[in-house]
Amino acid sequence: MSGVPDRESERAIRPARSGLDVSVRVPGSKSITNRALLLAALAGGSSTLRGALAAGDTLAFAAGLRSLGFAVAQDAAGVWRVRGGAGRIPSAEADVWCAEAGTAARFLLAACAAGRGRYRLDAAPQLQRRPLADLLEALRAQGARTEPPDADCLPLTLEARGLKGGSLRLPGATSSQFVSALLMAAPLGRAPLELAVEGLVSRPYVDMTLAMMARFGVDAERRGHEHFRVVPAVYGGRDYVVEPDVSTASYFFAAAAVSGGRVKVLGLRREGCLQGDIRFLDVLEAMGCSVRDEPDGVVVAGPGTPAGLSADMSDISDTFMTLAAVAPFASSPVTITGIANVRLKESDRIAAMETNLRRLGVKTASGPDFLRVYPGTPTGGRIDPHGDHRIAMSFAVLGLRVRGVIVEDPGCVSKTCPHFFELWKGLEEGTA
Repeated sequence: MSGVPDRESERAIRPARSGLDVSVRVPGSKSITNRALLLAALAGGSSTLRGALAAGDTLAFAAGLRSLGFAVAQDAAGVWRVRGGAGRIPSAEADVWCAEAGTAARFLLAACAAGRGRYRLDAAPQLQRRPLADLLEALRAQGARTEPPDADCLPLTLEARGLKGGSLRLPGATSSQFVSALLMAAPLGRAPLELAVEGLVSRPYVDMTLAMMARFGVDAERRGHEHFRVVPAVYGGRDYVVEPDVSTASYFFAAAAVSGGRVKVLGLRREGCLQGDIRFLDVLEAMGCSVRDEPDGVVVAGPGTPAGLSADMSDISDTFMTLAAVAPFASSPVTITGIANVRLKESDRIAAMETNLRRLGVKTASGPDFLRVYPGTPTGGRIDPHGDHRIAMSFAVLGLRVRGVIVEDPGCVSKTCPHFFELWKGLEEGTA
């Protein structure tokens, strides 16, 4: 990773520059980078990944692959090169450290189960608290054993005997990462996998997984939205270009919404984008923003005063915090629904957003799966992101309209965008 993440103990956010009109280039998608790293590792031959993200989660994922015996390297130009194992896990025994990367814990766990060996997986305390029960139960049904036998989170030891395939059913509200993990590992199984998911959530991430599997040479059959069939096959290595991260771009798009200015994110296109979070632009349009594709990127222009609305964000929940940061400046309340799963992310994101908004004098209401934010006049104050990169970046948006917003622990953004606050300076007053 080039450069050094922000090591300040706090970061004061400055209001937006007058007449804001900027272009910005955000790093590559974390979700796509980690999927591409895994598919390249499982493929036959070598792969080159261009535009990939180099941040905490992706570096942890690459390190996990190396611990399993895969050759993964990044050159001086930031290009990743991966030599695939042609459907084999090279090491029969390994210690895999997942750090704080949820995708590493889920995707590498399923990949290990497709191998033959003994693998010990552990993670930082924040990730140890996140449940894995549904995925582990599925892998045990596929032939894996765990120590302890009833393990439902990290740390654990996995005794892998390969995936047997056959029929497998996952319960409703299962994490889309569990589904993606099983789908990507399924071609390594001994027989076709017939996977049924009852009430699939965050569907766009599964769509992304299927599209990327196809680009690496394995087509999964899909019947309806919740039934999948994957036959044994070997992925093929390839040259792959990673899209800019739309979740990271959402903060810059929201900057236009709260400032009434204009922000262009370079290298991003709505049409053909693999990332479901591109639908955040639909939400901004519904609030009165102008959204336009240009040859070199997507442009959002703010409306002055955004309109309030009710938005079901079950498929794009990583951007609900961005919307919540825009909401205090709307003309009527903003109600965000379908977000029960975010209570089990890096933090309880509903509670963390509500606590910090109230600290700034913003009225809110919440329930198990919703957050409502009322219009108001926020004051300055200190923001505790609870170690969560998305909380920190969201309140940078609010700080463009409110003097005195201070984000504590700004370095937590290194998980997905180490230089976020350097990019953000281009939006703030006094930094032209």
